[in-house]
Amino acid sequence: MIESAGRSVFDDELQMFREQVRKFFAAKLEPNIERWEREGVVDRQFWRECGEAGLLCPTMPEEYGGLGLDFRYNAVIDEELSYAGCSAGITLQSDITADYILAYGSEEQKREWIPKMVSGEAITAIAMTEPGTGSDLQAIRTTALRDGNHYVVNGSKTYITNGQNADLVIVVAKTDPKERARGVSLILVEADRDGFKRGRNLDKIGQHSADTSELFFEDVRVPVTNCLGEEGRGFAYLMNQLPQERLSIAICGQGTAQRAYDEAVKFTKEREAFGGKVFDFQNTRFTLATIATELQVGWAHIDWALARHVRGELTTAEASAAKLWHTELQNRVCDEALQLHGGAGYMNEYTIARLWRDSRVTRIFGGTNEIMKEVIGRSI
Repeated sequence: MIESAGRSVFDDELQMFREQVRKFFAAKLEPNIERWEREGVVDRQFWRECGEAGLLCPTMPEEYGGLGLDFRYNAVIDEELSYAGCSAGITLQSDITADYILAYGSEEQKREWIPKMVSGEAITAIAMTEPGTGSDLQAIRTTALRDGNHYVVNGSKTYITNGQNADLVIVVAKTDPKERARGVSLILVEADRDGFKRGRNLDKIGQHSADTSELFFEDVRVPVTNCLGEEGRGFAYLMNQLPQERLSIAICGQGTAQRAYDEAVKFTKEREAFGGKVFDFQNTRFTLATIATELQVGWAHIDWALARHVRGELTTAEASAAKLWHTELQNRVCDEALQLHGGAGYMNEYTIARLWRDSRVTRIFGGTNEIMKEVIGRSI
């Protein structure tokens, strides 16, 4: 269990909120995880239930249906969701797409979409990655070209979280193909537009309950009022939102690492070998002691980064460092915890197997960890 008592970044009100989140996940999430894993998608009903419980987009202002809270409340949801071992895409909506619309959207766009995102009526995605373009977003080929008072969107995207469920997609496209960064814009594309098609729900190594899709745009016409913010400013907007996105990934990585450790402690204290408990072997205790130490350091760093972010002080380099360190920790702890399970760890019936599978992608999405090192290096 994630312990927040004594963490300086949280208070009694947040602790009460955490208890509400835990009870909700215990009732609505945990009984359904295995089915979602098999089906490859989370029920829309769960999204609506999250909305009713106030667990979607809690930072959105009250005038748009939100709770007007700060990002610490998102962090509680992120921690508890990752600890539950679920890859539902609600964090993408709460931590990423909602803030794009709030920060750059017109008043009409905000009033049209944010209340629906808060309630779970609308599910959103952001389409950055293309079949031939990953971390280098300046090199995207999807275009949104002006034709009178419309954009005509053409191209394809891949690895898009919430792609099968999405009602609205923030599409990263070139409005000026001759330019790199200055030619990028963010275009809102509703899923019921002619020419928009969903491809496969992609078969991934892990995170099976997170629908991850190919998306295709063939002469999709949207009004110019669907441009999010200013035309040609899309790349700058993406860069501005990176600290929160990468902090969110770091928080989830830390939460998963904590769960993997807890699973290893529980298993080794119950499992017998050579006339004793696996926990009693020195190698086991030393391995767990090392992990416990790293988790202690990790939680202190998460709280430091979270406090800076709430104050508006977390830099892109600091958030990139958090994403790098905590996802590396997540993968290492999950691997060591699986090893302590022995053969049982390789069996899908054990939680550690899902945690291990789901963790591998965190060193890739949100910018690969190699890119994180490049970002950090440029700040030195």
